[in-house]
Amino acid sequence: MSKITFLGAGSTVFAKNVLGDVMLTEALQGYELALYDIDEERLSDSERLLNSMRLTLGSNCTVKAYHDRKEALKGAKFVINAIQVGGYDPCTITDFEIPKKYGLRQTIADTLGIGGIFRNLRTIPVMLDFARDMQEVCPDALFLNYTNPMAVLTNVMNTVGGIRTVGLCHSVQVCVPGLLESLGMDHEGVQSKIAGINHMAWLLEVTKDGVDLYPEIKRRAAEKQKEKHHDMVRFELMLRFGYYVTESSEHNAEYHPYFIKRNYPELIERFNIPLDEYPRRCIEQIKGWKEMREKLFASESIEHVRTHEYASYIMEAIETNKPFKIGGNVMNTGLITNLPSEACVEVPCLVDASGITPTYVGALPPQLAALNRTNINTQQLTIEAAVTGRKEHIYHAAMLDPHTSAELSIDDIVSLCDDLIEAHGSWLPAFK
Repeated sequence: MSKITFLGAGSTVFAKNVLGDVMLTEALQGYELALYDIDEERLSDSERLLNSMRLTLGSNCTVKAYHDRKEALKGAKFVINAIQVGGYDPCTITDFEIPKKYGLRQTIADTLGIGGIFRNLRTIPVMLDFARDMQEVCPDALFLNYTNPMAVLTNVMNTVGGIRTVGLCHSVQVCVPGLLESLGMDHEGVQSKIAGINHMAWLLEVTKDGVDLYPEIKRRAAEKQKEKHHDMVRFELMLRFGYYVTESSEHNAEYHPYFIKRNYPELIERFNIPLDEYPRRCIEQIKGWKEMREKLFASESIEHVRTHEYASYIMEAIETNKPFKIGGNVMNTGLITNLPSEACVEVPCLVDASGITPTYVGALPPQLAALNRTNINTQQLTIEAAVTGRKEHIYHAAMLDPHTSAELSIDDIVSLCDDLIEAHGSWLPAFK
């Protein structure tokens, strides 16, 4: 029996969506859906929910929870990863509260910045443990990574872990429909091309019936900037740098040095920036899960409609050899010529029975490549810190981060990193 292993299956709603999609895919019937999580209660919840859904949907997949990770991985053809190391309490709280003492504010802190660096440092060792297990029991499996920080973790799994990995993010699928709907424009029949790095990929082309939509998009965006809305940072970046970016304004506010500044507090109001957004979201999700859990388990049948998540479509294309196009995070093997070859990039990819084949993009507009490189610098130094175990590279990563370096002195950056290392304690490996 073929096997799909889900690591972090205690993310019950996400497991329900992705594995529910599998259950609705004819080419994936008969697969064993192997669930693994270190949280026994959440693992049990997911197993119970997915078995109920399987009966409702009439799927002949089997669902099995494992308490041994290597057993869960043994013989897997596909491995889906959705872990979060350290969770909201204590690690996300630490990532936000200690920088605040230095006057450094964040919105999401799961990709770049000081929060992203430390999320990477505590997640990379766990991911490399996965890679070692996979090398032993399923070396040819395709690893579908949904965990942030996407670019760094996908990079590490490919280059250090030696595991065939693609990183999957939601922002590419929703970018064009979300942009056009917000401006009162129809997105049906629109052609687009997106490339860059995760959470900072660029809408390079957007046309309909051969007509470039960017002039009208920018005209409407400039009008919309005259009043408050949720996407002001991205519109500002587009109007200044020429192109729309895939990930949300709350994310992009902390990827650049222009928006969250102690000496210009009025910018927070002007660009409608939700500081501390991610902790609020975590608290709401934890509360919401308790309510949702009661509703789900009170229901006699668990319905599901196939979502836009890429995972089931990738597996289906590989099984059937019917091509499917995704926006995937892969290593930059000459795909974007003015970004480093050591970087993980987000580009259009073709999926079929031969696996995932990224497409050549060429050179990005120079200003976009420059913005990407400011983030890649911190990503690369974070990987260097994790791989070498040298503390100095943590400092380097933080000193090169655009937002952190714009706000803090070198002495304060080093002190902040030391405080975070101490506060995270055993969530981090020892650094020399």
